[in-house]
Amino acid sequence: MLFNSLDFALFLPIVFVLYWFVFHKTYKSQNLVLLVASYFFYACWDWRFMFLLLFSTLLDYFTGLKMCESTNHNNKKIWFWLSIIINLGFLGVFKYYNFFAQSLADSVAHIGITLHPWMLDIVLPVGISFYTFHGLSYVIDIYKNRIKAEKNIVDYAVFVSYFPLLVAGPIERATHLLPQLQIKRSFNYQNAVDGMRQILWGFFKKVVIADNCARFADMIFNNSEDYSGSTLIAGALFFSLQIYGDFSGYSDIAIGVSKLFGIDLLRNFAFPYFSRDIAEFWRRWHISLSSWFRDYLYFPLGGSQGNTWIKVRNTFIIFGVSGFWHGANWTFIFWGILNALYFLPLLLTQKNRTNIDIVAKGKVFPSLKELFQMTTTFALVTLAWIFFRAEKMSHALNYIGEIFSSSLFTIPKFEKMGVALTLIQVILFFIIVEWLGRENKHALEKIGLKWNRFFRWFFYTFILFLIGMFISNEETPFIYFQF
Repeated sequence: MLFNSLDFALFLPIVFVLYWFVFHKTYKSQNLVLLVASYFFYACWDWRFMFLLLFSTLLDYFTGLKMCESTNHNNKKIWFWLSIIINLGFLGVFKYYNFFAQSLADSVAHIGITLHPWMLDIVLPVGISFYTFHGLSYVIDIYKNRIKAEKNIVDYAVFVSYFPLLVAGPIERATHLLPQLQIKRSFNYQNAVDGMRQILWGFFKKVVIADNCARFADMIFNNSEDYSGSTLIAGALFFSLQIYGDFSGYSDIAIGVSKLFGIDLLRNFAFPYFSRDIAEFWRRWHISLSSWFRDYLYFPLGGSQGNTWIKVRNTFIIFGVSGFWHGANWTFIFWGILNALYFLPLLLTQKNRTNIDIVAKGKVFPSLKELFQMTTTFALVTLAWIFFRAEKMSHALNYIGEIFSSSLFTIPKFEKMGVALTLIQVILFFIIVEWLGRENKHALEKIGLKWNRFFRWFFYTFILFLIGMFISNEETPFIYFQF
């Protein structure tokens, strides 16, 4: 069930009514509604994978209880590693087995050995990376004595499977979400209205920006050998906007929907394309994943403490693992390594915490220096996205090689240029709204609140008009469902 589908448009009001008007007397009954709704939501993708979700939930639930009941550290450690190994084992089989098997066969082929590995013909369970990380953080926090095990199975199951974030995040923490599930929620009109504004902007980013940029990005990337360097740059720019609009659009919808149920989710994007360096970009892009790797991998490895070798090692580990998390392909791993190379000079010169505040805070326009920094950072990020989007390494390298050819200085030419020019005008509107809202939690949080009611509603209606004008006849899945 996609957020941008008729099914979800029917599903959400039904759950809303049941949650607030039928089973609203206690938080336990509210949680039961959320659990049933979440399992139904997930079963709509493929009911067979429900068993995997249930197994993962029960595994970590009972592991948490057993760790808290353990009277000595060795027993606690056994339960801890049992959960870690099984969770990562399932993730490895479904997501990475074929990659490792094929990579091994390709490696030994260079020394004259031919292998025919047994490959798994299975579909990647949607959301497996996200709900696995929910469970892992919970188990790790119990092991580190940061939290106690949750005894209520319904509350814990909702934490793992809460439908707004189940298939593509944000990646929640038990310390943040569980306490909200253990108190009765009361309907807050202002919070719900803010949620609706965030949902509106999320749909705009997905349906208008991401889906329409995807048409041109796919056309250019899939036929890159037929286009000039300047056109390939246009393709890379379209993909940069596609992946941001798609993933941050999903996060906006998820966070906005959750506000309708009185539950706050972790922020996942903070206008990353307005970043002045790559370190700031990674503090603002996919925040819940970046902070997860920081807290559960980077800091335990020593973080940025220690000698230069440790700093370099940890930087490459964290970015390499982040790339591998996104997919079983060398392109993702190289994308992570490239970002590590971007980040390393800032870390070694201790300038990775230079740009902490919001760019041009309190100002309408950035300075020339800030504009140059944002443009440079965006160019580096876009270059890295080429590896993220390419089917394989050779495709990415050929794509970049053609960009830096003599055809770079030609005028971009591709099919449906007229449609693209119209889309570019809408993209400019999108950038302006994002820029004006960059100091808030989401773009529409405060824009228009002090306007005359007529102009405010005209603004919202205009956004709805653009959604209706640019929406596709086909339901387009979100990019991060594949991760």
